[in-house]
Amino acid sequence: MEDAEDNNCPIKQVDMTVPKTDDPSMPILTFRMWFLGIVSCVALSFVNQFFWYRTEPLSVSSIPVQIAVVPIGHLMAKTLPTRLFFKDTRFQFTLNPGPFNIKEHVLITIFANSGAGTVYATHILTAVKLLYKRPLPFLPAFLVMLTTQVLGFGWAGLFRKFLVEPGEMWWPSNLVQVSLFRALHEKEVRAKGSTTRTQFFILILISGFAYCLLPSYLFTTLTSISWVCYLGSKSILVQQIGSGMRGLGIGSFALDWTAISSYLGTPLASPWFATANVLAGFLLVMYVMTPITYWLNYYGAKNFPLFSSKLFKGNGTVYDISTIVDSKFHLDRDAYSNNGPVHLSTFFAMTYGLGFATLSATVVHVLLFHGKDMLKQSKRAFGGNKKMDIHTRLMQKYKSVPMWWFHIILVLNIALIIFACQYYNTSLQLPWWGVILACVISVIFTLPIGIITATTNQTPGLNVITEYIIGYIYPERPVANMCFKVYGYISLTQAITFLQDFKLGHYMKIPPRIMFMAQVVGTLIAVIVYTVTAWWLMGSIPNLCDTSVLPPDSPWTCPMDNVFYDASVIWGLLGPRRIFGNLGEYGNVNWFFLGGAIAPVLVWLAHKALPSQGWIRLINMPVLLGATAMMPPATAVNYTSWIIVAFLSGFVAYRYKPEWWKRYNYVLSGGLDAGTSFMSILLFLVLGSTTLQWWGNKGESCPLATCPTAKGIVVPGCPVL
Repeated sequence: MEDAEDNNCPIKQVDMTVPKTDDPSMPILTFRMWFLGIVSCVALSFVNQFFWYRTEPLSVSSIPVQIAVVPIGHLMAKTLPTRLFFKDTRFQFTLNPGPFNIKEHVLITIFANSGAGTVYATHILTAVKLLYKRPLPFLPAFLVMLTTQVLGFGWAGLFRKFLVEPGEMWWPSNLVQVSLFRALHEKEVRAKGSTTRTQFFILILISGFAYCLLPSYLFTTLTSISWVCYLGSKSILVQQIGSGMRGLGIGSFALDWTAISSYLGTPLASPWFATANVLAGFLLVMYVMTPITYWLNYYGAKNFPLFSSKLFKGNGTVYDISTIVDSKFHLDRDAYSNNGPVHLSTFFAMTYGLGFATLSATVVHVLLFHGKDMLKQSKRAFGGNKKMDIHTRLMQKYKSVPMWWFHIILVLNIALIIFACQYYNTSLQLPWWGVILACVISVIFTLPIGIITATTNQTPGLNVITEYIIGYIYPERPVANMCFKVYGYISLTQAITFLQDFKLGHYMKIPPRIMFMAQVVGTLIAVIVYTVTAWWLMGSIPNLCDTSVLPPDSPWTCPMDNVFYDASVIWGLLGPRRIFGNLGEYGNVNWFFLGGAIAPVLVWLAHKALPSQGWIRLINMPVLLGATAMMPPATAVNYTSWIIVAFLSGFVAYRYKPEWWKRYNYVLSGGLDAGTSFMSILLFLVLGSTTLQWWGNKGESCPLATCPTAKGIVVPGCPVL
C-alpha cells in the first residue's frame, strides 16, 4: 500500500495519462533525432514566417510534424546502416542504434516547437521597414529577434524548481502531447475496412494539398463566401451586414482551411465548452455591442467604416501617419496639431476595451475559481517538506541543468540587449533603463503567471500593461514602445513556453541537460530561419504590407503587422494620454477594466447560488470577453467558419462518434495543416504573386462594406449620403 501511494500523482489527470516507467537505456541523441529535429525546426520556421505576411496567415503547429515523423523515423530505423564509426573510442557512434523510440520522438517535437508559431519581434522589423518606411540595418534587427527569444531562458531557469519539479504544477496542455505520443507508439493493427492513423494522415495530406489549389489560386472567393452581399449590390447596409471580411459576416462562411484556422488555431483541438464561450463572446461583441455602438454613432462611428483597424481623421479619410513623424522618428507635435487628432473606428476602440476587460477578468476569475486550489498546490509545491511525486523521483537519476548555465545566458543576453539599444539607439530608441524596467516587469510576473498556466491552462498577457507603462513614461517614440513591449511581454511568454517544454520532458523522462540542449539549439536555428525568411520576403515582394498600394485581393496585406503598427502609433508615437487619457476622446474605454473585474464575480455568485447547475461554472469570462481578441486582424468569416468546424468536432463527433474522434481528430488537423502549407508554398515558388483573372477570383464582392454612413463624408469609391 505504501508503494502504491508513492506511485500516485497528486493530480488525477496526470495519474491517468502519464506513464510511470522509464527506460534510461533508450538512445536519444541519435542521427535520426538530429536530422529530423533540425529539418522539422527549419521547415516550420520557414512555413510560419512565410504565412505571417499573408491575408489569411496559417500558423502551423508542431502536431503535423509530431505525426509525420513517425513513419519516417521507422523507415530510417529499417534502412540506415548499423555500422559503428570510431569503434572502441569515446566518439563511437552509429547511424542506426535500433528501433525508432519515443524519446527521440519527443526531442524532435521539441525542435519542431521552436519553429512553431512566430517570432513576435518580426512585427518591429515590418513596422519600421515597411510601414514607417525608415531604415533598419540587418544586425540590430537580428539582435532584437535573437534576444527576445533567448531572454525567456533566464526566467525559466530561475523558476524551474518551482514550476517543473512539483507534481502540483501539472501543465494541463502537456497531457494532450503525452497522449498523442503514447498513441503514436502503441502497436496498431488495421481493422478490416478501416485505416491506420498513418494511412489516414497521408490521405488527408494529399487531399488537403490538392484542394488547396482552389482557394489559393483557381477560386479564391472560397476564402469568404458572403452571399448576403449579392442581395444588395448598391446598399451599404446590406454589405455591412453580409461582408465576412469587412462587416458583421451574417451568413458568410469559408471553404478554405487557411481562413478557418489562421487566427484561432485549429478548431479540431478546441473542447466544446471553450468553443461555446468563444461563440457567446463573438455573438455578444459582433451582433450586440458593435451594431449598438455603430448605429447610435458612439465616438462618431458613422464617419468611419463599421469594421476597420486603420487610423482616421475626423472627416473619415485614412490618417497619413508619415506627416506627423519628424526626422528623429518622434512625434511632430506641430504637425499633429495642424492635422488634428487620430480617430479609431468604434469597433477598434472597443477591442482595446475588451483587452482591458480580459486582463482584469482573468485575474479575478483565477482567484475566485482556482484560488484555493492554486494556494493549496503552491503550498505543497513550495513547502520545505514537499513530497516528490513518482515522475520527479524517476528524473532524479539524470543530471540536472546547473543553475549557472541559466545565469550566464541571462547576464549575456541582458548585456547584449543593452548594447544593441545603446549602440543602435537611433533605430531602436529604447534607453538602457527601459531594458532594465522591462526585465523587472517580466521577472516579477513570470512566477505568478507560471503558476496560473501550470494549474489552470490560462496565460494572462502583459502586452496592454507594458504598452501602457512605457507609453506614459516615454511617449512619442514608437520603436521604443514596440521594443519595451516585446522585452517585457514576449520574454515572459517564451519563459512559459520553455517551462512547459521542460515539463513535457519531465513527463517523458528526457534527461534535463539533453532537453536544455534541444531547446537552445532549436531556438537559435529558428531565429536565424525566421529572420532570413522575413528579410527575403521584404526584399522580394513589391509593396509588401502596404495596403494603400496593394490591390484589395492581394494575399500579402499583413493584417497582423498592420494592427501592430497601428498599436505602435496609438501607444508609442502618440502615447496613451492622447488616446485613452486626459488629452484623448476615448477615456471612457478605461471603464472596461472595471467591467472585466465584475463579470467573473457575477458568474461566481450565480454558481454559488445555483450549485446544481453545472453549466454555470463552465462560463469562463476571460475566454468569453477575450473571444474576439484577434479581431482585427481576424474577421467575421474567420470566426463563423471556425465555430462551425469546432462545433462539428468538439460536440457532434466527440459526443456521437467518440472512437472516431479519439482515433482521427488530431490526425485530421495535422494532415490539413501540412497539405495546405505545402501547396501554398509550391504555388508561391512556381507562380509568385500572379493571380488568375476571372469572376471567381474577385473576392467576396462587398466593396461598399468599408463605406462610412454619416452624411457628407467623402471617401473614394463610396456614395456620398
